Amino acid sequence: MKKFMTAGAALLMTTSIAAAGGLDRSGQGIGVIFEDTGATGAYAELSYGSVNADLSGTFAGGQSGDIAPRYGQLGMAFKQQLSEQFSLSMIYDQPFGASVDYSTPGYALSGVNAEVKSDSVTVLGRYEINPSFSVHGGLRYVQANGVYDIVAYESIYDTDGDFGYVLGGAYERDDIAMRVALTYSSGIDLELDGNFFGNTLTANLPESVNLDFQTGVAADTLVFGSIRYVAWDGFQLVDSNDPTGDGNILSYDDDVITYNIGVGRRFSDSFSASFGIGYEQSTGELTGQLGPTDGYISYQVGGAYTLDNGIEVSGGIRYVNIGDANTNPVAPAPFGQTYEDNNAIAIGLKVAYAF
Repeated sequence: MKKFMTAGAALLMTTSIAAAGGLDRSGQGIGVIFEDTGATGAYAELSYGSVNADLSGTFAGGQSGDIAPRYGQLGMAFKQQLSEQFSLSMIYDQPFGASVDYSTPGYALSGVNAEVKSDSVTVLGRYEINPSFSVHGGLRYVQANGVYDIVAYESIYDTDGDFGYVLGGAYERDDIAMRVALTYSSGIDLELDGNFFGNTLTANLPESVNLDFQTGVAADTLVFGSIRYVAWDGFQLVDSNDPTGDGNILSYDDDVITYNIGVGRRFSDSFSASFGIGYEQSTGELTGQLGPTDGYISYQVGGAYTLDNGIEVSGGIRYVNIGDANTNPVAPAPFGQTYEDNNAIAIGLKVAYAF
């Protein structure tokens, strides 16, 4: 039951968090630290998600067409159990990102495009105080780069990175497949050098808190979910030379809370499946051109199959109903730039092996 507990709970997050608040993409999960590896075993996983959003809006009567290019999401993780009580894990993910391309001829914003990419490596140690309580913590390094092009002004930003920290704890009961884990990730400040006459781009990547939970509710049946809080209020991407005004390319005025809940069932020793729902409340505030969405509701199905050689293959597909948004800071709907009735499809695949 314990192996199913960890594998089944991971299915909800197999695919990327399409359309999540701010620039959030991966959710910064740490589930690998709870994989059962025995007294001195190891565990490794590789995952990939593809997100295809249909995101279009209107401005001054014109139609933007789809402005959201398809993107991929790569993840890797490794855990080594060093002793009965202590383990060390390394996690690679792509936590933050955005990409927009206004390419429809004749549209008022045609020719505007921007992209933000990030990479992160987290090293975590976990100490099991007793069979019920454990603590975990470590360092996270995040780096980012990007492009900002508004026709008359184009800047390519070099990669910059910095360190933050992660702290948390967990409570577990193996007899009912129960686990509750709370994890805090610190904020990280970046300053990216641009190629437009010495410009720089500053960003304050926000702090966050993840609450992950799961429990068995019947034989071979598990309820699991998560609550993620990200302090996006006050976030800004500021270009020192941006000619459009104060240099503020993107900003957010509201923190974001994302909810996920799901149920998983093991149908045999080799196969389990899950269904999950995700929800993020709309704030009703203006959004930026890099992320013209406001809340969402999503539905996901997933499955996991363990091969005879012990390799586990899991996958999922998620449909996201993206919340309507308005990006114009002066003219409200219907005169501003509005985005309505949009959606996204995300698919993901993960291969894992314990040895």
